[in-house]
Amino acid sequence: MTDKNRISWYIIVRLAAISLVLAVTYVLNRKYSVVPDDEPYSGVARLIVATYLFSFLSLIALKFNKLRSAIPHVQVVWDILLVTLLILFTGGVSSPYSFLYLLCIVNSCVLLARKGAIYTASLCAILYGALLDLQYYGRLLPFGLSASPALEMGEQRLLYTIFLNILAFYLTAFLTGYLAERNRRSERALVEKGIDYEELDRLNSSIVANLNSGLLTLNHEGRIRVFNQYAESLTGMTQTEAYGRYLHEIFPSICYLGETMNDVQRGEFFFTCFDGTERTIGFKSVPLSDAVGEKTGVIVIFQDLTRLKRMEEELKKADRLSAIGQLAAHIAHEIRNPLASISGSVQLLAQEVAADANNGKLIDIVVRETDRLNKLIHDFLAYARPVKPDLRAMRLSELLSSVELLLRQDVRFAHVSIQVSCDDHVIIEADCDQMEQVFWNLMVNAAEAMEYQGTIKITVKQDAVGSVTISVSDTGCGMDRSEMNRVFEPFFTSKKKGTGLGLATVYRIIEAHGGTITVESSKGKGSVFTVNLPLVLGEAPLEEHIACSHTF
Repeated sequence: MTDKNRISWYIIVRLAAISLVLAVTYVLNRKYSVVPDDEPYSGVARLIVATYLFSFLSLIALKFNKLRSAIPHVQVVWDILLVTLLILFTGGVSSPYSFLYLLCIVNSCVLLARKGAIYTASLCAILYGALLDLQYYGRLLPFGLSASPALEMGEQRLLYTIFLNILAFYLTAFLTGYLAERNRRSERALVEKGIDYEELDRLNSSIVANLNSGLLTLNHEGRIRVFNQYAESLTGMTQTEAYGRYLHEIFPSICYLGETMNDVQRGEFFFTCFDGTERTIGFKSVPLSDAVGEKTGVIVIFQDLTRLKRMEEELKKADRLSAIGQLAAHIAHEIRNPLASISGSVQLLAQEVAADANNGKLIDIVVRETDRLNKLIHDFLAYARPVKPDLRAMRLSELLSSVELLLRQDVRFAHVSIQVSCDDHVIIEADCDQMEQVFWNLMVNAAEAMEYQGTIKITVKQDAVGSVTISVSDTGCGMDRSEMNRVFEPFFTSKKKGTGLGLATVYRIIEAHGGTITVESSKGKGSVFTVNLPLVLGEAPLEEHIACSHTF
């Protein structure tokens, strides 16, 4: 409570108390003549009216900041004078209102703390002792206060009365001062602790909200009570919408967690997000306990592992491809020499064997198939032992236009539409021949998937992180998930014709350039191959923009 509110309540309570005193004095005076005659009673009435007026003025003065610090002292002094005059008008030593001095001391302790209570007790002692002494010596007769009651008590009894009252004043001051100081310390400690708790609550809420993991808690019924921002972004459901729901309504795969609260559990499950994408979620659940160890619920921490799983698959695939490549390269090298011997021998034999139509055909078949095997081995060795790229800065638009122009000369692309969308300012650092081979293979692969009828779209987007994304999409037959998982493996192909080395070689070249390549496809809906390559930031010198030579 603020000082202003405390003083306001103090004034209001005093008005209520003084009104009660007026009413009691009036009733007692009618029955028992507490006030000796009407003149003193009218003085009490005027005193109370003055108190009403003073209280009203005090409430107005509270609105002025400059006066606010002095108002508590004025209130205490006024109360002491009020009680002194009230005792004067109600019989002095025989007045029943001397106990009101104690209320003045208590009130001053509330307004002015312990030191104020001591000062107030001293002032009350001085005024009360002076009042009784003056009454005893008859100095208050002009105010209608007779000396007879004091004289009848005698000097010793009068001094004893004054002493007891003064002792009560100081005991009250010390006791209330001690209690008030203790109360103030408790209030201060509570306020500080309240601030600490509020700060701790804000910190806790901030930590829960900003966790880079999903967090939810279940009560003993299995209903959700906490649902942080990560969980909201993953599920597309707000805290308000999730609150009170059962776990299986959001994550059907881990509905059993609400039933078992005693064990720590870990696991993974598939979850379809609000946008339709399927994600792999890893979770850990821990029982929640109260202060006495009673199980009250479960806390579940979960995280999207999709990207991590994809990276694991990429690493496994890279390791597998590397192992296959090394093994196959060794085998191909061993086959190549005998194959060359067979080819040479057949050609010599063809020169010596008499001309015969059937023999000529058989020899032609052997030579042709030997050349085909030799080319296959050559291509595979190029895949297994790739040449280190000669990196040069080049405009991506020129590279794509060069490949597009080359493909348009191919009669197989007569019914294939190629649409390229690329800004001229996009510059990459790459080996021109290798990168041309990449997009040649991707476009030929797309055309074959469409049986050379349809549209190939090439879209280029520049990312804010210093990389460029090139998407090659087709309207072909598409692939299922098992085919997508193996599409970059050597010798894997779903076509009737093909060696299965084209996309494997593309993967190796992109990897050597520090980029990545991924594929998204659905059966009957076509495929999208996405290549991500680092950009050359800023405009590279024009002499570094080289033209590619077609070597394949």
